[in-house]
Amino acid sequence: MTRLLRTIRLDASDALVFPRAAEPGEWAVPGGFCFWDDDLGALEGKRRQAFRAGFLGLGSFGWSTLVQVVTASAAQREEAAAALAAHIQDALGAPDAAAARAAAEEEIAFAESLCDHPPGTLVALTRGAEGGEIRERFRTLHERAEPHRAFETLPVFAAVAVDGEEEPVMHPDLARMARAGTGSSRAGRREGSSRAGRREDEAPE
Repeated sequence: MTRLLRTIRLDASDALVFPRAAEPGEWAVPGGFCFWDDDLGALEGKRRQAFRAGFLGLGSFGWSTLVQVVTASAAQREEAAAALAAHIQDALGAPDAAAARAAAEEEIAFAESLCDHPPGTLVALTRGAEGGEIRERFRTLHERAEPHRAFETLPVFAAVAVDGEEEPVMHPDLARMARAGTGSSRAGRREGSSRAGRREDEAPE
């Protein structure tokens, strides 16, 4: 058994802000590789929002603002890797099946590395370009040690603050998420081909 990311939808906003919204319950990966050939400075509209805050669903190959850590069997992992490899070859022009599979395995392994949290943890990302590289930061929701009493104004869950963003990214309503699950705090960056990477742990609030 392993742990993978699976899309989750708490409201209808994904269908409004992304070019194509992933369906709830799809296996997912961060999907930053989908933008390697884009002129990042020229992105706009729904494509830009997918770049800045979307996880790639491996069923519809649409985008999801949130994913959930879930337990997966070896067969389910193989299903996810095979679907991603086929997409990389057919839609993104990998030279052959072996190259597509290798790229898919790398992305699936990276998704697994983000799942060192209890099943049910929600994960969001912020993606940007710095120095010609794509940089991804990941945040999880975590339960406060002492829940607030004023639930209408302060959530019992919070996300790790990330510095260095030049413009706002559309984020989910954390107050509504307060009833959806628990998690811990982590921020991270990824290193790889045209990516900068470092993972940082932060203590829960």
